[in-house]
Amino acid sequence: MQFFVLLLMIGIARAKLVVVPDAHYYCAYCQPEQIHIAFGDSVVEYGETLMDQTAYGAATIFVDGGTEHRKQWIHRVTLENLKFDTKYVYHVGSQYGWSEVYPFKTPPAGQDWVSMAYLQEEAERGHFDVILHVGDFAYDMDSDNARVGDQFMRQITPLAASVPYMTCPGNHEQAYNFSNYASRFSMPGHDSSLFYSFNLGPVHFVSISTEVYYFLQYGAKLIANQYEWLENDLATANLPENRSKRPWIVIMGHRPMYCSDLHDGDCLVEFTRTGVMGMFVLQGDTFISIFSKFTSK
Repeated sequence: MQFFVLLLMIGIARAKLVVVPDAHYYCAYCQPEQIHIAFGDSVVEYGETLMDQTAYGAATIFVDGGTEHRKQWIHRVTLENLKFDTKYVYHVGSQYGWSEVYPFKTPPAGQDWVSMAYLQEEAERGHFDVILHVGDFAYDMDSDNARVGDQFMRQITPLAASVPYMTCPGNHEQAYNFSNYASRFSMPGHDSSLFYSFNLGPVHFVSISTEVYYFLQYGAKLIANQYEWLENDLATANLPENRSKRPWIVIMGHRPMYCSDLHDGDCLVEFTRTGVMGMFVLQGDTFISIFSKFTSK
């Protein structure tokens, strides 16, 4: 079973702080918040019926790039060796405060899922295996010294605390080198989770950052890193032994490859498709299409 990564935040205000003895942080209140899970640290107590298992993690501090330089502790913990197709309950925290109890359900084993009937039944019951959010969170997470990001994370908690919430960045996350996105979401990839892949049932999901082509002030190396990684990832996914198990390859990114709205400024350039100065092209007539090369099955 793929592991889950649980994340929570403890906000640090500039006034009315509560000093927690023997703790390494200060907080206005110490109940964990903005909890969400992803495929892929504080303390997590969890179990199938009773929360009789414990997992530990580590904490890092995130400093927002706004004028107040607000600080938040980001806690990450990994739950390993989970059973397939099993409902778990969990809460996160410590002796100083605990979150509410949330449920989540792991996906079924194997790749031979019944698609339409399964989707209809699960939709009627309000059950989903994964949520894909392809960028532009909160409009914008960095606004008001990242308070808008806090509000958004609290609003999605009832959903994201129970279902894996998989993300990729959009243009509205670019402030301070995508730091709010990279700190608030922990995806199973390198380079601040800007691009990664994961397997779920009969599908190989690939998440890319279209934004590395548009915000070159943060460096062009990410374009090369992503392009090389994407070639290798798709080549591996396209191996006969892998394609036979997962015939579906789903690639997600914030910006579309093609844009036909002449009245939209975003359509004036299509760097994701045509590349930068003709390099690192993901799609095009003059260049080899990295997508059609591996996905035309």
